[in-house]
Amino acid sequence: MSNELVINSSQDGGRIALLKNKSLVELHYENEETKFSVGDIYLGTVKKVVPGLNAAFIDIGYEKDAFLHYLDLGPNVKSLIKFIRYIQSTKKEPNHKLGEFRMEAEIDKLGKINEVFKQNQKIMVQVVKEPISTKGPRLSCELSIAGRYLVLVPFSSAINVSKKITDQAERKRLLRLISSIKPDNFGVIIRTVAEKKEVAELDRDLRDLVKKWELGCKALAKAKPRQKVIGEMNRAASMLRDILNESFDSITVDDATAFEDIKGYIKTIAPEKEKIVKHYNGNAKIFENYGIEKQLKTLFGQTVSLPNGGYLVIEHTEALHVIDVNSGNKSNSETDQETTAFNVNAEAAAEVARQLRLRDMGGIIVVDFIDMKKAENRKKIYDQMKTVMKDDRSKYTILPLTKFGLMQITRQRVRPELNIVTKETCPTCKGSGKIAASITISDQLQSDLEYIVSKQNEKKITIVLHPYLHAYFTQGLFSKRINWLLKYHQWVNLVKDSSLGINEYIFLNKRKERIEI
Repeated sequence: MSNELVINSSQDGGRIALLKNKSLVELHYENEETKFSVGDIYLGTVKKVVPGLNAAFIDIGYEKDAFLHYLDLGPNVKSLIKFIRYIQSTKKEPNHKLGEFRMEAEIDKLGKINEVFKQNQKIMVQVVKEPISTKGPRLSCELSIAGRYLVLVPFSSAINVSKKITDQAERKRLLRLISSIKPDNFGVIIRTVAEKKEVAELDRDLRDLVKKWELGCKALAKAKPRQKVIGEMNRAASMLRDILNESFDSITVDDATAFEDIKGYIKTIAPEKEKIVKHYNGNAKIFENYGIEKQLKTLFGQTVSLPNGGYLVIEHTEALHVIDVNSGNKSNSETDQETTAFNVNAEAAAEVARQLRLRDMGGIIVVDFIDMKKAENRKKIYDQMKTVMKDDRSKYTILPLTKFGLMQITRQRVRPELNIVTKETCPTCKGSGKIAASITISDQLQSDLEYIVSKQNEKKITIVLHPYLHAYFTQGLFSKRINWLLKYHQWVNLVKDSSLGINEYIFLNKRKERIEI
């Protein structure tokens, strides 16, 4: 199974697509203006303490105060408060080494928020859930800094090993190794990818994390409220850190600067994988070239087709998401109803798992599978759903099918759900319902080309246009484009882009800059 990461950069951020066997399974948008990403650590101010909720509202600079529940304070929050006070009040260069810091007593698990916080108090907090809809960020005081193999937890002493490492001898080896190299007053979570790794690699990762913490402490000494103290790396790098493994065979980037950055990062975390990073400089857009743009149009609609005739209908409500499985024209291809239902449901299970990751759907999801009379078939679909959900990095719970064919899934959501509008407004009528005759678009394009060549004296022109227009201008031995070559004595490059409307086109000069007409 091949895994590919395709990164499309732009001035205001970019898009990151994860492909598995050429099929899109994850899509992430990265906006340079986006703040409050999961993992970011801020110096916040307690704005309101609400004993009734046993929670506090913290100002970290978002338009709505962020939410912090007592259960998310962590047992050593008093040590954190004392450390912040010490770092910010010491006039000399403070000692950032946490190993020499005297810890405070742990708080009561069943305590009250007003026993810990007062209004206008400063506190370091970490974003665990980004702002979603009308809600502000969700915070935690149990700070953690993620690395390639380890997660560093300041103000703790526990060492935990990922449950996915099942070999008992390996678990004991990792515990013994980390115990011998871990600094005092730091806890460590050993990630799944640390399995079978040498102590030198784990030690290097741990040192990098401790250094990141100490740099954050230096920033804290001069930090003002609302200021970010420790930032999570960009979305592409954090994805690579979390999911890069032996099955990855390609990382393609269309921006030279991003290419160098990612190549350098890969060289740091996995030198043997450096050669899989490639710089794309083709004429067509990178998402168009890899067929991602087309997949986006087909995968984000209300109706999603299955390979053999069935389809899903996906509805979103305030309380939950509902996915209805339909057999479509598949119902005529099997000998009996039970076989038809099972085969369609098996296809649907795989697509549902893909849709949950792709759209980053969270909360309660109810899947209405086609009714099956046999209990063993319902059990098979349940087992298959658990199998296909294994690659999902979000926490989830799956319940068995009811006798009515309903499956309930809960899935953790830490970011706003991704929604792409797949219906297009007509580029000519702008939604009015009335357009000029479509045949005139070719005349308009040729008129614009005539002006650009004769009046603006442009050379090496590229026209980006819809695939239908592309076919119209290139079809036949003596196509329209050949006529242009004979008329203007220069070759006009045509590039397909299905994200454009059928009546849209863009002229580019030899430097690939847009030509305004």
